[in-house]
Amino acid sequence: MAVPDYFGEVARFDLASALAGLEASGYRGLNAAVICCDRHATDPARVALRARNADGETREWTFAELRRHSERVAALLASLGVGKGDCVAGLLPRTADLLITIIAAWRLGAVYQPLFTAFGPKAIEYRLLEAGTKVVVTDAANCDKIGADAGVAVVNIQANDADHDFGIDVGPGFLPDEPVACGLDDPFLIMFTSGTTGAPKPLFVPIRAIAAFMGYLTDGVGLTADDRFWNLADPGWAYGLYYAVTAPLALGAATTFYEGSFTVESTYETIEAFGISCLAGSPTAYRRIIAAGPGAAAPFKGRIRTVSSAGEALNPEVIRWFDEHLEAPIRDHYGQTEMGMVLCNHHGLSHPVRVGSAGFASPGFRLAILSEGLEELGPGEPGVLAVDRSQSPLMWFAGYLGRETSSFVDRWYLTGDMCEANEDGSISFVGRSDDVITTSGYRVGPFDVESALLEHEAVIESAVIGKPDPDRTEIIKAFVVLQEGFEPSGQIVDSLQRHVKTRLSAHAFPREIEFVPSLPKTPSGKTQHFVLRAQEKARAESASIT
Repeated sequence: MAVPDYFGEVARFDLASALAGLEASGYRGLNAAVICCDRHATDPARVALRARNADGETREWTFAELRRHSERVAALLASLGVGKGDCVAGLLPRTADLLITIIAAWRLGAVYQPLFTAFGPKAIEYRLLEAGTKVVVTDAANCDKIGADAGVAVVNIQANDADHDFGIDVGPGFLPDEPVACGLDDPFLIMFTSGTTGAPKPLFVPIRAIAAFMGYLTDGVGLTADDRFWNLADPGWAYGLYYAVTAPLALGAATTFYEGSFTVESTYETIEAFGISCLAGSPTAYRRIIAAGPGAAAPFKGRIRTVSSAGEALNPEVIRWFDEHLEAPIRDHYGQTEMGMVLCNHHGLSHPVRVGSAGFASPGFRLAILSEGLEELGPGEPGVLAVDRSQSPLMWFAGYLGRETSSFVDRWYLTGDMCEANEDGSISFVGRSDDVITTSGYRVGPFDVESALLEHEAVIESAVIGKPDPDRTEIIKAFVVLQEGFEPSGQIVDSLQRHVKTRLSAHAFPREIEFVPSLPKTPSGKTQHFVLRAQEKARAESASIT
């Protein structure tokens, strides 16, 4: 099958056509439950979900089943006073109950709020209070995390030994005759930024954003009707909720849930159980697959058609390993909670693919690299990545709720990420603006150093920061997680330093290396460089006191 030309698709992009993909005949207005469920439920055999639990048991759910069960749960939510615009939170693992809850909320025109099951009570309470949430749907394992101060009604799906309909018959009269009519700009999700450098900020996602989400799955991930798709990301986070729930269901494609915790063994088992051909996830998951070795990958070589990576920049060594040992093209994609995925090495579109590049702007978006004075920079000049809102018809982010959105400057949305353009028009990631290191007059992106370290046989993960230094402004310090079978030693330090000097440059090598058992990460798997910087600052202050 011929892959469409990227540049032609960009030139032909039409917003009206993209938004037409949200329509369904026979319904008044728009509704996310119709877009992602009801319009596909006319075929009673059409599969919406392939689910596998931690014991290896599998079950398929059709769109028709999700529609029937979500109607019952919507009546329950309506009996608790939920209506259009109200927030309904789900604190549930990756099971059919989660999808049923999400679709039930949308059916009422309500706004779904994801809560990651690894959150503690404080993180949950903050999000519930900020959103003014009306109802939380949860299970017995998570119910105690919701304190009385949150001021919400709690539905425990296991309180009545329920079988996916939450076991309550609220009687007639609560469910509207049809899903509540909404408009393109009505919200259907409320999200919170990951909060790596401050308190998480809330934002609404409008129904129009579904068109952009569908575009990413088609163009970026390259999903086709013949694929079996699995996004490893948890729906408690944006990449999972946008692209493991909303986008595949909106396209009428089956998604995949694995209920247990991530392990390499369970990942391969799930791929085998469902015949997965199209995989998406984070570099953290892919590095763990690499750590398991070529032997574990051998039975799956050539069986996975496309692999997509998001959340952090994809190291070139990961690309080479997947090509050699799985014969699976893995491509880097970039986005944020605020806008979804906007910069991709597209599987579904044909364009040059440069190793180490994050790719090209998604159709419907225009990106630019800006100087501090908001001037557009040319190839090879590092600057902040920005979205030109005046020429990005699929851009849907309208600002944070109840807060100033300082990232809006004139017509630009400033992402806070440092990038540089390449001669072929692609864009390469340098690092977060507060992560870039200044050493001896050079500006060094931590990603390049981390990628070079990852190529060494002893390294499974690394994080690089700038450590204050009176002579060089900063020196490069690396925190390294070693592969099994390697022990920290001065010999390995020397080997890593020589390796980076050879692979990168004489000035961009880590003058200090600290071996650690693990790296600090957000619950969604992003490395928290600011935690490491704060740790170094505290050490320096302690040393000065003593």
